[in-house]
Amino acid sequence: MDSTPTFSDVLVIGAGPSGAVASALLRKKGWSVRIIERQHFPRFSIGESLLAHCLDIIEEAGMGPAVFSHGFQFKNGAAFVRGHEHTDFNFGEAFTPGYRYAFQVQRAPFDKILADESAKAGTEIRYGDEVQKVDFSGDLPKVTVKTEDGRVVELTSRFVLDASGFGRMLPRLLDLETPSHLPARKAYFTHLEDNISPREFDRQKIRITVHPKHHDIWFWLIPFSNGRSSLGVVALDGFYDAMPPAPEARLKGLIAEDEQLSKLLRNAVYDTPVNELRGYSANVKAMHGRGWALLGNAAEFLDPVFSSGVTIALKSASLAAKALDRQLAGGKVDWEADFAVPLKRGVDAFRTYVNSWYDGRFQTVLFHPRQSPEIKAMVCSLLAGYAWDEKNPYVAQSERRLQTLYELIKNDS
Repeated sequence: MDSTPTFSDVLVIGAGPSGAVASALLRKKGWSVRIIERQHFPRFSIGESLLAHCLDIIEEAGMGPAVFSHGFQFKNGAAFVRGHEHTDFNFGEAFTPGYRYAFQVQRAPFDKILADESAKAGTEIRYGDEVQKVDFSGDLPKVTVKTEDGRVVELTSRFVLDASGFGRMLPRLLDLETPSHLPARKAYFTHLEDNISPREFDRQKIRITVHPKHHDIWFWLIPFSNGRSSLGVVALDGFYDAMPPAPEARLKGLIAEDEQLSKLLRNAVYDTPVNELRGYSANVKAMHGRGWALLGNAAEFLDPVFSSGVTIALKSASLAAKALDRQLAGGKVDWEADFAVPLKRGVDAFRTYVNSWYDGRFQTVLFHPRQSPEIKAMVCSLLAGYAWDEKNPYVAQSERRLQTLYELIKNDS
């Protein structure tokens, strides 16, 4: 082992969106930051349909010009389809003030832009290095890293932020993982040349299609600006057992069961292998501890249905950076009150709508033919990512308000 520790004020595990944004925010305050990233960028990732609130935080980190000028697909809302039922939500009609649009992004270039912008702000990013163990027992956290060239080095810092995403580095090393309350689901997904006529498809919206027979199964279709799309299906893990084992056969087989989606994709070219992601919902015993905190998917991932993953990741980065800046400057920080509790408020609001999507209540609300414009605007704010707006009753009292609305609609049917 290299006997000379390398120090930084903050060590971040992972250069994805939460790691890059947290690092840039801390660099703006003058703190030294080092990121350890196992992979080399650009690299593939899913979570491609951003919500409007993402742009508030991207702008806060000083990354707005780089993201806005890249040419990503403009996104103004979401479309939901179930059989012959159809409903649109336009971010321009959202209850909460803020951005009225977002982007649909291929994550390889998007994540690289954020990481590059963080590096321009002075973050040191060590690509190809991998965290092997951590030690929080001393005065300063120590992180043992195996470098890409095979050396083992010990890095010290005043604080560690885990932004390792589905790698969930600290939850594994510190035995923080705990089962999610959500059932185990599996997604099959790919990128393709969609060849969809502009007359048939609003490329400015993500399209969420509900399976015509199994309403807990759904498809995403996320158009990009280059004529390609991300396509995926989500179902309970065990549902696929009766299907052919090949991932592409499973994805195409389920698409074939939906008449409208099949028609939309009739000329699509499947030129990329179909991948799978299973058991992705996760939770932890604690989101912070002495000398560390968890960001984004490293702490908790709900479900991809409302594209909340990147928004939660960026919100966690913003909250953590504010708290950590105060702590490093000598101020008093209550990580539970200043970080975990406010973050969980928004996560719990998203959780209400994820749970009620699968139990059918939220679908009943979404596809109701006589929607109140005022209530729709409040729900639209949640779908735009503004899950921390306590002035919105459908955020602050999400479960009670949704249940009341569901019962009113059911009794009106």
